[in-house]
Amino acid sequence: MQKGLSDSPRSRHEPVVIETRLDVLAIGDAVVDVLASAEESLLLEEGLVKGSMQVLDAEGATRLYAKMSQAREVSGGSAANTMAGVAALGGRAGFVGQVAKDQLGEIFTHDIRAHGVEFETPPIDSGTPTGRCLILVTADAQRTMNTYRGAAHELAASALDPDQIRGAAILYLEAYLWRSEGPRAAMAEAMRIAHEAGRKVAFTLSDIACIKPHRAEIVAMLERGDIDLLFANEAEIRALAGIEDRDAAIAAIEAKVPLLVVTCGADGAMASQGGRRVSVPIARIGKGVVDTTGAGDLFAAGFLVGQARGESLEESLRIGSIAAAEVISHFGARPEADLRALVAAT
Repeated sequence: MQKGLSDSPRSRHEPVVIETRLDVLAIGDAVVDVLASAEESLLLEEGLVKGSMQVLDAEGATRLYAKMSQAREVSGGSAANTMAGVAALGGRAGFVGQVAKDQLGEIFTHDIRAHGVEFETPPIDSGTPTGRCLILVTADAQRTMNTYRGAAHELAASALDPDQIRGAAILYLEAYLWRSEGPRAAMAEAMRIAHEAGRKVAFTLSDIACIKPHRAEIVAMLERGDIDLLFANEAEIRALAGIEDRDAAIAAIEAKVPLLVVTCGADGAMASQGGRRVSVPIARIGKGVVDTTGAGDLFAAGFLVGQARGESLEESLRIGSIAAAEVISHFGARPEADLRALVAAT
């Protein structure tokens, strides 16, 4: 692959020609996804809003887990899913996230490495268990996510490997982890290291629940030039801009960041760079929508791989759209088909 994110004419960071070891290094929630089919009645019984994300304490996670049907347990977390997608597309991916010295921590470590993702963060033994996300998938393919953060939100700057950050063309950060003070400090330090090395920083807004308490901070990061590439969906971009109209919200934010990428549901996805906007329609693969878990994560994977290869915005969006279409065509947040073959054939 080429040496980094395609440079925008408005980039605040001068490109450097230094060989990279990784295409993308992500920092995010290290959690184990527990996925199971669920009846609407379970959501009503638990007072859950379908399609939403809520944070659980240890007691709540234990109670809900006991009510779930037969489940599948795999390494998860938004940015970790994205890195699995990058690896599946042939990219060189790395992940930084905190797990505990427990069974789920071992599951996470083995599973993400099995996907071809570099994972070297040492586990901790603080008494806080590895995080988990209990995902209830209803018959209409909507997923309701219930997350116990656990050890994931004990990530500290001391767990970072500066050489690993310097060796990645793109540093990718998720807003889910931004909510806790320790991980927030770790990500801020990682951004500093990346930019000092001439690397690019990508940030995903993750969920509208992450935006409200940190909106001012995120806008300030954009205005300072801390973020080179921002990912959002249409609800998130409206929340960040504080504007209900999607196009007006995009116009307000695109002026603050060198490259903005927004997924727009049935309208496909768009990217804005240097005053130029491009868009692609949604891709259609397989039997249609089975489970929307991981759609945004895999879209980001495809786009990041395209940019790491030096592809155009249009081609990067196309790869992202194909990767997202594949993951929603089956149960779970990780690709099952050969993504490289799909991209080549579609």
